[in-house]
Amino acid sequence: MRTKPSNQPGSSSSRLGKPLVVKHTPPPPPPPPCSASLLDNKQALLCCLLCSAPPPPPSSSCGWAILGAIPRVSAAADEECCSLDLAPPPRVSILTIPKHVFPSEVTPRNYPRLLAADPSGLLLLHADQGRATSPTVIHQSFCWREFVAGYFVLQIDDASASASALPLPEPELIMNAGHVGIIASPDNTGSYMVAELQPFLGDDHATLLCFSSDKVLALHGRLWWVDLSWCIVACDPFARDPDLAVVPLPPAKALPYGQAAGVLDRYRHVAISKAKLRFVDMYRNRDPDTGALQVTVWTLLSTDDDSTDIWHLDHQASFHDIWDHPTYKAAGLPTKIPVLALIHPDNPAVVYFFLHDHLFAVDLRDRAVVACDLYHLVDPPKDLVSTRFVHAWNLPPPKPLLLSPSSPAPAPAPAGMAKEGTDSGPNDVGATASVDIY
Repeated sequence: MRTKPSNQPGSSSSRLGKPLVVKHTPPPPPPPPCSASLLDNKQALLCCLLCSAPPPPPSSSCGWAILGAIPRVSAAADEECCSLDLAPPPRVSILTIPKHVFPSEVTPRNYPRLLAADPSGLLLLHADQGRATSPTVIHQSFCWREFVAGYFVLQIDDASASASALPLPEPELIMNAGHVGIIASPDNTGSYMVAELQPFLGDDHATLLCFSSDKVLALHGRLWWVDLSWCIVACDPFARDPDLAVVPLPPAKALPYGQAAGVLDRYRHVAISKAKLRFVDMYRNRDPDTGALQVTVWTLLSTDDDSTDIWHLDHQASFHDIWDHPTYKAAGLPTKIPVLALIHPDNPAVVYFFLHDHLFAVDLRDRAVVACDLYHLVDPPKDLVSTRFVHAWNLPPPKPLLLSPSSPAPAPAPAGMAKEGTDSGPNDVGATASVDIY
């Protein structure tokens, strides 16, 4: 499949270029040491089961965050800056934007939304600019849209620096916000590209609409568009003649057209973990022997059309085994099927779920709950949560500390300093929610 690239000039300055202030929410205080007198308390028992390893590092050194997809709109009319309240997982970090970035009233049908979060520090925001009062003109054609389109790139230099909000030029050219992604330039110059894939029904060609900067889901130099029922499409938007690679889902995972429409993002997820593309599946995924619902994690090995084994099944666990684990019982969670939230960006064995008011993580290797906390999102209501309302965001690395010749070198970390778990061990965190799957 070929694409027809359509490049739009970017903008290096803007009247809406406002600093993004990043605040750090301190982690909760450490739990008291476990003792026999505390074991009657569920939370204390969970502490004993989960905290035998050293405590996790604070949010500023965690390296990643769970970012709520719907930002909060500031009520202050004179607010000029965006702000990001970073919290350690499994708590949710929330972006707050000023009223002038989203001037409309927030409603269930019209609200701002983060479309993508790139580890380079780039955030892509969809925020309409109020109700339309005249037709939208696109290439000398007229169409009526209810709202004036608005898309912004927020760029963070590091986890504590300021940034700017730059609007995309000609946002009315974007047809579907769900098909838009952002990717940092592979030349490490600080440039980036925002691209929308515009397919046409019944045609084997598509238009790739590109907005490139002259200043400043992406993986290995490609953008990946996901259809949870059928396939994944990948493309390098920087290529002179972009070519689309169509990647089928793992064996027996493709669904008939329209099946589970509107609910698949509650039980399936495609995301990047440890620099590889992963497919997480719960939908009608049952153990053939026991009939118990399972959660599985697959890894994409190849995009070669001639390869027969392009996916590998890495992890699987039944919810009966998860519910029977002491850590699940200690967390006090009900034995209900949760809703999928995300996969740990550095440990593909750890999957997060929503369940009622909680976001919890399970290490699928030993079925243990490795993190659990109440979660708070701006929207949606808890019965409508899904994977599209949170992002697992790898935070941009801090800039190197520049020392003068007379400056002392920073002291080394003390021996035994806690390290965040990786896929070599179960010391990680996660989250998700609840509903029945048929």
